[in-house]
Amino acid sequence: METDSSLSRSMGNAKKHYSSLFSLPSYKKSLLYVSVICIVGASFTAYTLDNFFSLALGILFFVGTMFADLVVSRVILRDDLIFNLRRTSAVSLVGWLIWLVFMVLGTVLGLIFDSILWAKFVLLGFAASLTLRSLVIMATSESGVWRQVIAVLLQPVLCMIALLGFWVGLSSGFSVRFLPFIILAPVISFVAVYLFLGTIDRLGKPQGMTAMPLFKAFLLNWTTDLNAPLEKHLEAMGENADIDITLLKFDAAKPQAAIIVPQVHPGPFKNIGSSLLPSMLKSRFEEEIGCTACTPLGILGHELDLASQAQNHRIVNEVLSSAKFSALSASASPFVRVTDGVATASCQIFGDMVFLSFSLAPKTTEDLPQELGRLVSEEAKKYGLKHTMVVNAHNCLDVVVDTNEHVEELERVALKCLEQATQLLRKPFRVGAATVFPKEFTLKQGMGTGGITAIVIEVEKQKTAYIIIDGNNMVPHLREKILAALTSGDFAQSEVFTTDTHAVSALSTGSQGYHPVGEVIAHDVLIRYIKEAADKAVADLEDAKAGCVEFVVPKVRVIGEKQLEAITTLVDKAIGQAKKTAPVIFGVEGLLFILLVLLL
Repeated sequence: METDSSLSRSMGNAKKHYSSLFSLPSYKKSLLYVSVICIVGASFTAYTLDNFFSLALGILFFVGTMFADLVVSRVILRDDLIFNLRRTSAVSLVGWLIWLVFMVLGTVLGLIFDSILWAKFVLLGFAASLTLRSLVIMATSESGVWRQVIAVLLQPVLCMIALLGFWVGLSSGFSVRFLPFIILAPVISFVAVYLFLGTIDRLGKPQGMTAMPLFKAFLLNWTTDLNAPLEKHLEAMGENADIDITLLKFDAAKPQAAIIVPQVHPGPFKNIGSSLLPSMLKSRFEEEIGCTACTPLGILGHELDLASQAQNHRIVNEVLSSAKFSALSASASPFVRVTDGVATASCQIFGDMVFLSFSLAPKTTEDLPQELGRLVSEEAKKYGLKHTMVVNAHNCLDVVVDTNEHVEELERVALKCLEQATQLLRKPFRVGAATVFPKEFTLKQGMGTGGITAIVIEVEKQKTAYIIIDGNNMVPHLREKILAALTSGDFAQSEVFTTDTHAVSALSTGSQGYHPVGEVIAHDVLIRYIKEAADKAVADLEDAKAGCVEFVVPKVRVIGEKQLEAITTLVDKAIGQAKKTAPVIFGVEGLLFILLVLLL
């Protein structure tokens, strides 16, 4: 059996790059930094040439920049979702940092050699700042070309007008001498940036994709959480798939609990595609059906990420319409666990259905091949079991991912577990369920909005706690701590699951782009909440019946394994191409600017 290891690697690389995007200072901080750079830094460098007008020049730089940022964000790019006042001022801040470096260098060399060097280095700084500004705005803005051009030029041109006035005060010949460079610099910058972005944009054409529109859509999601532009691309590039869904429901006097397993991977990241599906499905089900619900991960990988929120709603609506049935099976087997090597299978039978889960903890338990689910389903039918719900506990993430090496162990434990469970007598059972929502745990810390759900099954004197955490995997040995804490209570058996929600992904910096449960969340606090949920579930125990339905949602739009791998690989290719072409294109541009300055 093959897993989607190459796809997982490319997804991991994409999330890593996504999460490495830097955070920006607030508008007030940007304004403060720009004022210091202009009024203190730029004024000081100009002081060596004219100690009377240098302060005025710095003030004009600051006022011109502040005015330009307001006009760009409120007028020129007013319909652009990325360039609000904060981000526009951040672009100007970075431009000024570059410009100041050239000013300082020009001042030092001017004092040693000739004061004209300060002016020439100021021009080089103007060109460098202009190139950066062109690159940022042209690569990210969705506005028209002419709006982009004006947005690029306004702040640097206003500052150059102030400089020209300053130079006129020094020598009337300065302005005429430097004017050709000031006119040519924007043209050269635009050409260089156009060539650079063009080399990246062409990378995806063999796969029918263009890199820059995808990049802009990614950036919109990062900066504004807007998911529609990116999902529009995913819908267009996706493919249709029939989605299998299994719903196990426990009824008492009223619906008591439900376990829902759609064969959908909750990714690819953040609020894109099906990343929010686990918490969305739980919330809507509880609201409409009136019982505690949970959504552990099925046996699948990124090949079944949904393309958009519209597809999420299709899944949710189909589940809700299929949930209005009465549970009739009044007997259950005790909980059974079998271990072989590092592979563990746990299962429990309810009437004519079996609920079986896999774990490799304390080794990495990542996405598992779909063949495992089919194997369990076929074996269950041999024992007369009509319905099968197979889930990936997804409850340990270590640095080593070697799922392929343990597939045979997983197969063996599944078969042994089924065999043992079918030999046990099935007896009346009770069910209780509860969810807690820890307020101090956030998405950035690895906890989804679905919180912590506990479903407790009691067969005779055996209490089993199923703990479902809305997160993307767990740190090593946390599962064992949780099981030990539950065992020391009133539970004979337990298992811990995560939903694998990718709503927590691409929110934090780091090699993974997310925090597995327990990486930054305090273990003792987490375990306290888990015990609280389990205790509430015990207090809610009632005689219950189980029922299961399996159904298919046809022609759901998924991103697809090939398409998703192509997209995520394109991210790496684009970064690699940028590293290769940037030194060449901008190196030549820099040499051209230096040549022009030398000719002045």
